[in-house]
Amino acid sequence: MIENIMLTDLSLVNWSRGQFALTAMYHYMFVPLTMGLAFLMAIMESFYVKTGNPEWKRMTKFWMTLFGINFAIGVATGLILEFEFGTNWSRYSWFVGDIFGAPLAIEGIMAFFLESTFIAVMFFGWKKVSKKFHLLSTWLVAVGANLSALWILVANAWMQYPTGMNFNPDTARNEMLNFWDVFLSPVAVNKFLHTITSAYVLSALFVIGVSAWFLMKKRHYAFAKKSMVIAATFGLISGFYLIFTGDGSAYQVAQKQPMKLAAMEGMYDGQEGAGLLVFGALNPDKEWDNDEKTIYGKIEIPKLLSILGYRDQDAFVPGVTDLVEGGYEYTDDKGNTQVALSAEEKIKRGRIARTALGDYKEAKKIEDEQAMEENLEIFRANFQYFGYGFLNEPDDIIPNVPLTFYSFHIMVGLGFYFLLFFVLVLFFLYKNTLHKKRWMLWLAIITIPLPYIASQAGWIVAEVGRQPWVIQDLMPTVAAVSRIDATTVQITFWMFAAIFTALIIAEISILTRQIKNGPKTGGE
Repeated sequence: MIENIMLTDLSLVNWSRGQFALTAMYHYMFVPLTMGLAFLMAIMESFYVKTGNPEWKRMTKFWMTLFGINFAIGVATGLILEFEFGTNWSRYSWFVGDIFGAPLAIEGIMAFFLESTFIAVMFFGWKKVSKKFHLLSTWLVAVGANLSALWILVANAWMQYPTGMNFNPDTARNEMLNFWDVFLSPVAVNKFLHTITSAYVLSALFVIGVSAWFLMKKRHYAFAKKSMVIAATFGLISGFYLIFTGDGSAYQVAQKQPMKLAAMEGMYDGQEGAGLLVFGALNPDKEWDNDEKTIYGKIEIPKLLSILGYRDQDAFVPGVTDLVEGGYEYTDDKGNTQVALSAEEKIKRGRIARTALGDYKEAKKIEDEQAMEENLEIFRANFQYFGYGFLNEPDDIIPNVPLTFYSFHIMVGLGFYFLLFFVLVLFFLYKNTLHKKRWMLWLAIITIPLPYIASQAGWIVAEVGRQPWVIQDLMPTVAAVSRIDATTVQITFWMFAAIFTALIIAEISILTRQIKNGPKTGGE
């Protein structure tokens, strides 16, 4: 497997990346609404059980219908996404399947089972089970939907920061040593909390936007206002927590993926007491090895990036150029001061590791134990740079800086807008004037697609920002693809694009029809 990596067709790599990105981005059009709307439904049904007011039941049933439409299509796209690990990324699956497969298996066995078991009771058990058991089912569906996200995000976080594992030179596979190190990795914890809170914000904005449409049409006033109170409160609390988890995520990126942080901030030249960029345009002519101006119209908050990334206002934050050339000092995980190696040196050591592994295997074939031990020692001494051995040039470690930079600032800017929006909604609801503010109702409707844009931008930052790595420092994307014909991937890419687009159109059409019909009138 390892010896033939350099023969990989780059068009195959690019088309495989494109197909996976297409599937993941379409899939994530459905996931966040499912996670957040499930809890909003559970909260509304809790009010129904507590008060006995049928209006709360009517609200729960209406949002439950929209949840069901979204959930069904989300499951279909999610299954395809997991199949692609075997079809398009078999080298990756071989290399880390013992680790990556564990959380995905738990997701299927526990979380998906929990959802599928109680979702039938939630939809069809209104007159068949007691109120309290039905409420329990709704809450368990909500918990199950979020547990599904937990295990998938644990797997993704391990790719960003591999831990709790050991490389077996005899099988050329990574094996899990400590499940809890993988599960409770600081990257995994922050990624999960940040992702689910962003989903809650999206769901709250969706509910507010749909409710605003009812107010504009002068329909279902009580229903719409109650839905907006629940959603805006839920969204505002989630929004504040989103900022907190975003801070934790930024800190982990600074510690574990400094190149991603440099790309997010468009920082080419490192500095002590680095400021956080608030506004600016990236110079398209800027490269890591030229003297072009980096940012036009720069507005920043002094020293804040050093504080967020290193909890020290005077800390040095390396830029893209520093990370390529090395030579700066940093503190390792054990608290020791180290001098950063250049990318060129890391590539050299990575190739030493690859060569030593190959020589170890040859020595094992002829049962030369001394050569086995010598090569194994060399391999282990250089293993942390193993992935660099597949790269050709030092600047291969640089991701797409403009795409990462603009995606990050779009995500952050929209996040603060959402907070202000929730405050305005709650203020006008408190004043009982929201239904008279037509501009605000229009703003609520127009805002519906914005959290989807923010969510997609966040995943672009997470995934594009860590390129060229599929597993940080251990396996570049070029080493992870299956040995298949690129034409096959191209054909399936366009097939999936057509199918997923049709699914999106179908969902929007069905959702729109259900929203126009509105909640059912009448009693129980």
